[in-house]
Amino acid sequence: MSKNLADKLGKGLEPQQFIDRMTKNQDKFLDWSNRFEWSSEDDREFFESLSNRDDLRCLILAADWCGDVVRNVPVVFRVLENSGIPVEVLIMEEHTDTMDQFLTMGGRAIPIVIFVDTGGFVLGQWGPRPKQVQEVMTQFKQANPDRNAPDYEEKIKVARTEMMARYGEGTGYHAVIAKELRDLLSTF
Repeated sequence: MSKNLADKLGKGLEPQQFIDRMTKNQDKFLDWSNRFEWSSEDDREFFESLSNRDDLRCLILAADWCGDVVRNVPVVFRVLENSGIPVEVLIMEEHTDTMDQFLTMGGRAIPIVIFVDTGGFVLGQWGPRPKQVQEVMTQFKQANPDRNAPDYEEKIKVARTEMMARYGEGTGYHAVIAKELRDLLSTF
């Protein structure tokens, strides 16, 4: 069954409103945003060319307390800023009905970047992390299905450390997100 989020269009925060209302991690969020640079002129031109279309909308499930939101959403905002695609942020805790339609391996993971048409029909989604980073969590969850296991916390710390290593110290992952979003948008 195809998902429709027409009832959510116009209910979210614009990117600047989301940033202005952040009570946690705002400085880090802005730092990642300010450090964004296009690593590919071709990607930049692709996203700018989308402004010729008026059939796309973007909804992002997010919350300011989440480390992956702080790292990834500034990049999504910057990649889409000249695309002409209206972007709205749905705060996860205020939109749990929507969040529960976009679970990652059965859990609430954010950010989830959702592209819809003007009628609200879901065309595709990205998130919560770049594929190479998410792989670590996917493998961890498959190997450790029991959250109450005595060594679960210890093992998830190891997985999180590996995910941070895959993000890397710098902004290299920004280009990865741009490419993954471009690949997704190219399918519709």
